Amino acid sequence: MGVPYQRQLAEKQRAAATALAAAFNESSWLEPFSSPPSGYRNKAKWVIGGRPTEPTIGILDGSGRVTDLRHCGICEPRLRESFGPLADFVGGTGLPPYNVPRRTGELKNLIITVSPAGELMVRFVVRARADVAPIAERLPALRQALPQLRVASVNIHPEHKAVLEGSDEVILTEQQTLPMTLNGITLQLRPQGFFQTNSAVAAGLYRQAGAWADELQPTSVLDMYCGVGGFALHCAPRSATSIRGVEISDEAVAGARQSAGDRPGPERFTFAGGDAAAVDTAADLVIVNPPRRGIGTELAHALNASPAAHVLYSSCNVDSLAKDLAAMPALRVRSARLFDMFPQTRHSEVLVLLERAGG
Repeated sequence: MGVPYQRQLAEKQRAAATALAAAFNESSWLEPFSSPPSGYRNKAKWVIGGRPTEPTIGILDGSGRVTDLRHCGICEPRLRESFGPLADFVGGTGLPPYNVPRRTGELKNLIITVSPAGELMVRFVVRARADVAPIAERLPALRQALPQLRVASVNIHPEHKAVLEGSDEVILTEQQTLPMTLNGITLQLRPQGFFQTNSAVAAGLYRQAGAWADELQPTSVLDMYCGVGGFALHCAPRSATSIRGVEISDEAVAGARQSAGDRPGPERFTFAGGDAAAVDTAADLVIVNPPRRGIGTELAHALNASPAAHVLYSSCNVDSLAKDLAAMPALRVRSARLFDMFPQTRHSEVLVLLERAGG
């Protein structure tokens, strides 16, 4: 923070080019895709602290107390507008915030997502199922304060450990998904589904992937970390008679299936739960968008030996990307682009188009 934005972008591009120099030449890089330097984040994951009647929402400091960040400048303005009413609502439930050092209290976290249309998904993370009732009872008051609220849920997370949420989710609203419309394609986000945190840059990322897919005209597409289907639904040219998606999260798979129903030729799409490393990689175009650790040696070797003519690799960690590319010598970089998904940080997203050598 404090570094002029264009300098930030140039430094990220240089860092990515340096980390990937062994696999890339300078002509492979397209112009980086920029972001609004502030007000870009569509999701806030806040810890709840303070007193029951005067809660704070933000992040933990070194002593385990919550620093209030309801005016955080990287959050979308429409997201920030919800923080005050949500803090007031939390204070009215009578539930005490969870005190991390003492391991006492009930309300742990608050997770808020805003869609490109300005609608909200709000998730309350609590310690026990008995904490659901005070929140559910006051839901009409929350709807009045936030008429843009579409989905509200309570996540039960009884354990004291460094994870944000548990596996048990109680949805309080009739609507169970938040529509996230990018490039005219509506992705259905469920409470435990993953979505890129920068909607404007995510739209650019998917447009680029879709443009490359249109150019390649594959007959089959496999998206190995499909999430709610962002890449699969954008990389579905008329030539593709089979588009498969695989994702470990059942919630994300349900959202992807729902989204596919609105696309041309919905029968072409198949989304399934499972481990990407165990999937048959036979497809003309394979898409991977793994966590920061990358795809790993086993999957990299499988892709290297697969019949895939092209691979689209979207990475949020150039170091793991470099290792994975080194393990796939049969695939060479045809083109690449940096997407500034995380302004004011050193992180970025890199999208790489790989083609089989001699293909």
